[in-house]
This record gives sequence, structure tokens and C-alpha cells, in this order.
Amino acid sequence: MEKSKGLRVILFPLPLQGCINPMIQLAKILHSRGFSITVIHTRFNAPKASSHPHFTFIEIPDGLSETEERTIHTKLLITKLNRNCESPFRDCLTKLLEPLDSETGDEKQRISCLIDDSGWMFTQPLAQSLKLPRLFLSVFTVSFYRSQFVLPKLQREGYLQLQDSEQDDLVEEFPPLRKKDILRILDVETEILDPFLDKVLKMTKASSGLIFMSCEELDQDSLSQAREEFEIPIFAIGPSHSHFPASSSSLSTPDETCIPWLDKQEDKSVVYVSFGSLVTIRESELMEVVWGLRNSDQPFLLVVRAGSVRGTEWVETIPEEVIERINEKGKIVKWAPQQDVLKHGAIGGFMTHNGWSSTVESVCEAVPMICLPFRWDQMLNARFVSDVWMVGINLEGRVERKEIEVAIRRLMLETEGEDIRERIQLLKEKVGRSFEQNGSANQSLQNLIDHISSF
Repeated sequence: MEKSKGLRVILFPLPLQGCINPMIQLAKILHSRGFSITVIHTRFNAPKASSHPHFTFIEIPDGLSETEERTIHTKLLITKLNRNCESPFRDCLTKLLEPLDSETGDEKQRISCLIDDSGWMFTQPLAQSLKLPRLFLSVFTVSFYRSQFVLPKLQREGYLQLQDSEQDDLVEEFPPLRKKDILRILDVETEILDPFLDKVLKMTKASSGLIFMSCEELDQDSLSQAREEFEIPIFAIGPSHSHFPASSSSLSTPDETCIPWLDKQEDKSVVYVSFGSLVTIRESELMEVVWGLRNSDQPFLLVVRAGSVRGTEWVETIPEEVIERINEKGKIVKWAPQQDVLKHGAIGGFMTHNGWSSTVESVCEAVPMICLPFRWDQMLNARFVSDVWMVGINLEGRVERKEIEVAIRRLMLETEGEDIRERIQLLKEKVGRSFEQNGSANQSLQNLIDHISSF
């Protein structure tokens, strides 16, 4: 604690929900260890400063139009943000590093380092030019982060032309993915893959450290390999929400009626369904999900984010007679307090897109999963759930009512589900031990504190 007093850390999250949450969580952790926190953020998706009165928030312009803010193309959005934010961020950071306050003439608190998201492409050379140590936070699992750099090679090797008979084969260069998973990853927005990943790799190796919201118990082999390959300090400090609740950093307002509704349901009976803050689906896919849930005859809590169904505002296209059938067993909301939902005794399963945060939140609450991954790292996370940890059922992108109904029945009603519940309870306990005094996550966090204090 003593070494961190008098030190300030600058954090710069990428303005996406799945990136803001872990960055604000990290800010809370560092603040609890004595660091002062300044968060530089964009106007777009600005975090709620009022929820974090002990932090200093500084907004910079991002130059996005209303149309660009509403785009569903994440890579395009990130590209525009990188182009538009470089100059304002440089000006802001340079001013913060000046030894005296320009208005009062008072000496400023010393800035120890910059911590930003791996999606920012300009921060490493800028930090080097300002002689400021820069660490970055990855929102991916260690396995995906270190293995993603092989994707251009796999693309050149013709994975997009795979025969059906080959698609179930394991990918030796990217375990535990199967070739059909690589096919889905490479099938979208990969024309800039080579230069993008080349730059990410160079920035990784030039940084002062890499932080993961994971732990040895979830990804031990990949952590060892990443330390050898990148040759920089790596800190796996454990799932972020295990330190502090994340609800105060949500960009959306959760529907608090979820909890009273869950209170009325039987223990371990409800299927919770949420596809996160970025996934968009077609109207026809929503109907398949709805009918799969309803036909399973299990109670369900379904999150349909406003704007997540392409071409609609919310669920207004669902026929009234279908809504009536839904209301017999289920509840639809625009957003849910996910951690509170997963902790609730009525939840028996989680149908998820397998973003990393959702995946580890489910593990930490011992809620077995039905995996419906859509993009990028979600395919790998789903394989860990179904094939490595064996704590869920992978639908492999099959958004079909019968497949969904059968998966729910397998998980909630059959012996297979009982075995899965036993395994995820053991995994929860294993991860929990990493936060104990001599646990891997606790030790890694202390190493991170010492590392930042040494600059």
C-alpha cells in the first residue's frame, strides 16, 4: 500500500461495454490498493462518472457521427475511433504529464503509467515518445490472445475452402478450436487481418506488461506459453467481478423487475438468456430462440437488447399471440443486472454468446452454460466450456428452435446436466481458491501492484 501512495494511474478504456466494465473494475482494484485514478474516455459511451466519485474523469472528442455510433460493424467503429482519438488523446496525456498545474502552478501528483485497451493502436508509440510506461488490459482469454496471431496463416492455408469432412478436425495451432470454428472466425471482416494483428503483436512486445482478467486455474498452459512468446510481464489477476461488483459500470440501465420475478420461480429452474452488449441477430433468429425456449417448457429470462434485432427497435415484431405464450413461462427485458441474476438461486442454466466476461461470471456462480457463440473469441471460449472444462453444451451457432429445446432439456432435466453441474461447482471452487492469500490471482495482483509502483 505504502509504495502506491502518491502515484496516479491513467486508464483509457475502449468505449465498448465489454471493454469498459473490466477497465473500471481494474480502476477499483488499483484504487483500493492506494493508487489515484484518472480515466480518459471518449464522448461516445462515456462511463458514468457519478458512479465513481473517487476517480477523475476526462472526456476527449471522438469525432463520431450519430450514424457511426449506431454501426453494428465493431471493427469499423474501432478503426474510426483510433483515427479520430489519437490527436485529442495525445494533447490530453501531454497536459497531464506536465509537472505543474497550468492554472494554479501547483505541483501535480506523479503519474506512474498508462493502462489502456489492446484495441487502441496508437497508444504504445505515444507512450514511448512521452517516456511513460504503458501496460494494457486484454478482454480476451489468454489462449485467444496469444493464438490469434496464427489466424492470417490459417487464412492463407485455405480454411475458407474446407470440405465438410474436415470441419470437425482439431486445429493444432489454435487448440481447442475445431476447423469449423476457424471457418466462422475468418468468415467476417478479415481483409485487414494481417496488418492489424501484426501491429497488435509489435505493440504487445513493446509494452511494459499485459493484464488478463483470468487466472492460472482457467488457462495455465497458455499463460506459460504467452510469457515465453511475448517476453514481457503478464499478470492474470482473476475474473474482475470477483473483486468488486460491475453493475455500476454498465452503460445500460438494467430492468430491476428481474429479481422479484426470479423470486417466484423454483430453485434451479430458470434458463437465463443473454447475448451481451454487441451481438446482433436477425428477426428470424430471435423467433427460433423464443420458440426453442417456450417449447422446452422451462421458465426463462430472455434479454433482448434494444437495437440487437436487426431492422427493429425491440420485440415489436413478435406477434401478440406469441407474446402471450411467452408470458406463460418467461420474461423478456431489455437489459438485466447479470451478476445478480446469475447469483440467484432460481437460475439453472445460462444460454450465452460466451464473451469472456459472461463466461467467467457464469463459472464463478457455478451456472452451467448453453453456448451460442457468434464471433471472434467467443468460439474459443465456448470450446473451453464444452470441450475442456466440460461445464456446458455447445450449440456451435445452430440458432434452431429444436436444437435449443433439446439442449435445454439435456442441461436442465437429464443426467448429463447433473454431471455438468457437479463439474462447474468444482471449477468455481478451484477459481475461488486463486483469490486466497497464496492463490495465483492474489499473487499476480500483488506482482502487478509492485510492478506499477516500481516505475
